[in-house]
Amino acid sequence: MTEPNGAESPGLLAVDLGLRSGLARYQRDGRLHWYRSQNFATQSRLKRAVPQVLHAAAPLAWLVLEGGGPVAEVWEREAQRRALPVLRVSAEDWRARLLYAREQRSSALAKDAADGLARRVIEWSHADRPTSLRHDAAEAVLLGLWAVLEVGWLDQVPNGLRR
Repeated sequence: MTEPNGAESPGLLAVDLGLRSGLARYQRDGRLHWYRSQNFATQSRLKRAVPQVLHAAAPLAWLVLEGGGPVAEVWEREAQRRALPVLRVSAEDWRARLLYAREQRSSALAKDAADGLARRVIEWSHADRPTSLRHDAAEAVLLGLWAVLEVGWLDQVPNGLRR
């Protein structure tokens, strides 16, 4: 999505935290723009990479993080340096809104349900279809969908995404 002056409008980056992270960038219209999994391997490589990841995803209006600990602190410090608002949530937060209770009975069930719903979000958004979809990227896609609902970029889960 672009602004009237031709510039890209600020989006939202959702990150399923870890040394292997899922990343999903959403546009202001609430649609997924791109998604991927990225292996940072070590905390020091993560620290060097986060500024580059945020630069590549720019312009951003929101950074949304699932998880905590030292990995989250790296992302939050860089967001603070850029005056970028951060939403930090747990998997239970977005799963409660997007998955049925029966799909949340175990981690394995939740990951399977997330994969299926993420593929529907990708199709609805007209994003590139995955050759393979890692669970961290699928969860970042759904974290981002939760976030665009939370910040008001979408009023409700789009038709066809719920079973």
